[in-house]
Amino acid sequence: MTLTAGAPLEPVRGWRRVPEELSARAPAEQRGPGRGRDDVRLLVSRGTAVAHHAFRELPGLLRAGDVLVVNTSPTLAAAVDGRIGHARVVVHFSTRGDDGRWAVELRDPDGAGTSRAREGGPAGARVRLPGGVRLTLEEPLAQGGGRLWWARVSPGGVVPGMLREYGRPIRYSYTERDQPLSVYQTVFALPSADGAGSAEMPSAARPFTSALVTELVSRGVLFAPVTLHTGVASAEVHEPPYPERFAVSEASALLIGAVRAGGGRVIAVGTTAVRAVESAADADGVVRARAGWTDLVVTPARGVRVVDGLLTGLHEPEASHLLMLEAVAGRAAVRRGYDEALRALYLWHEFGDLHLVLPGEEH
Repeated sequence: MTLTAGAPLEPVRGWRRVPEELSARAPAEQRGPGRGRDDVRLLVSRGTAVAHHAFRELPGLLRAGDVLVVNTSPTLAAAVDGRIGHARVVVHFSTRGDDGRWAVELRDPDGAGTSRAREGGPAGARVRLPGGVRLTLEEPLAQGGGRLWWARVSPGGVVPGMLREYGRPIRYSYTERDQPLSVYQTVFALPSADGAGSAEMPSAARPFTSALVTELVSRGVLFAPVTLHTGVASAEVHEPPYPERFAVSEASALLIGAVRAGGGRVIAVGTTAVRAVESAADADGVVRARAGWTDLVVTPARGVRVVDGLLTGLHEPEASHLLMLEAVAGRAAVRRGYDEALRALYLWHEFGDLHLVLPGEEH
């Protein structure tokens, strides 16, 4: 499959800007002595009704027979230093195409998370990477240019090993420093035989711990693993996600179907899990085992066929993820939740607080 950029999404208008001081600058476990990953807050929306909880209270907010759909994609050390001529650059490896090329993003290093996007190109430009690896830019993913370019790596097949040896996790300037890769792995992450993974962490699952998963299982909450390897996000522009690799197994498809038939709720952990499971659903909402590429963008116009609820982080006003939240909960519920999150000083981004969106009839 050839990755191409989708049509620009209509921005969600009228949202309040998120103050810079509400960016989570470090993981929860580093924000004070004795803290753990699950020491984050949980905003719960049931329709337009909003309640405040600690994330550790999640087991009491779910019911026996509910199923949590979780993404098992591991996070890659996808940022690598390189040079174009004498200029230093940082390469973000996003997605590997079927033809062996990689979708990459070039950024200017600034000592604060490589936060400045760099104009890609021109076609034929070569980037020198560690270990004698060479990257040649071939063409932009989007017509007319853009952040992401198709690039060929020589020698071929070396990218996973190079990332393991020389890479580091992608981070942005709102975080205070680089972190080890382990900080970006979730409890659900499974290594893949071919070295595939996500350029950026499926962060909604980050606060889960083994102890919390055990408690959820003891209360009758089920887990349906799926896989979606996420590409790079963008802090600068409002754009839809590019096609991404996904897989939904026969076992997970059958489990989700059984939960729905039994009256349980299907709650996705993260927007990536929504994209995967909705990509595997037929028009009648039956989930089937599927694997490949998905270019699905979940919007209010498209709606959701399977997902009843969503556990997710807090997203910037420009993010296309807000359209997905509106598809699940409706605009009024999402607006009410975000207004309350701002009022109560919740923390944003991958190390921040969580938002659980449940069906309105629950209140």
